[in-house]
Amino acid sequence: MNKVVLVTGSSRGIGKATIIEFASKGYNVVINYNNSENNALELKKYVEENYNIKALTIKADVSNEVEVKDMVSTIINEFGSIDVLVNNAGIVYDRSFEEITIAEFEKTLKINVIGAFIVAREVAKYMNNGGAIINVSSTNGTKTISPECLDYNISKIGLQSLTRDLAYQFKPNIRVNAIAIGWADTDMNKDLPKDYIEEETAKIYVERFANPNEIAKTIYFLASDNASYINGEIINIDGGY
Repeated sequence: MNKVVLVTGSSRGIGKATIIEFASKGYNVVINYNNSENNALELKKYVEENYNIKALTIKADVSNEVEVKDMVSTIINEFGSIDVLVNNAGIVYDRSFEEITIAEFEKTLKINVIGAFIVAREVAKYMNNGGAIINVSSTNGTKTISPECLDYNISKIGLQSLTRDLAYQFKPNIRVNAIAIGWADTDMNKDLPKDYIEEETAKIYVERFANPNEIAKTIYFLASDNASYINGEIINIDGGY
């Protein structure tokens, strides 16, 4: 019987790459989205045509408790269990300290931190035989200073703290870890000025941004039995920055 993975915010970028990685390893996959329905349906078609698995697409705002509960209920009705959760959904506004509004600040925290908490809490109820939760954080929460996205920085610090708290809360059968990503080739970074990209690339030891597929492989590793003794950790994936 195939294992089941839920990846939030998985219609594009790192979430999409993660869905493909798990599908390639024989997992049934749940593609969560909030706005990008067409992308989600295209991804579902791709993985079902290329791998011997079943894919489910579900629209849900991770910061909305009712929608999350409905999403989890739908998954359980379809598959009976959830083995792995990847909390990938996240936003950033890229506003200066003076410009960001309280409403924007609150939305970032609601999706990036509270959303991860809500989904983890609901999914953990159905990880009857143990499981793994991987939170997708950022080096903005560990060692990178980016004053232009203060809301994002704080949310990722919060997500890392949540990771350690959940590892304690769900012990001993559910492992909870986080990855802290540096620069990656995703939609979130596609509109950065060329000179800024060059400047930041020069600071990276491997001299390039990460490919989402590389990040997805680390996520899969943390969910696998090969990482069975890794728990409550924050793993930096930044190419040496």
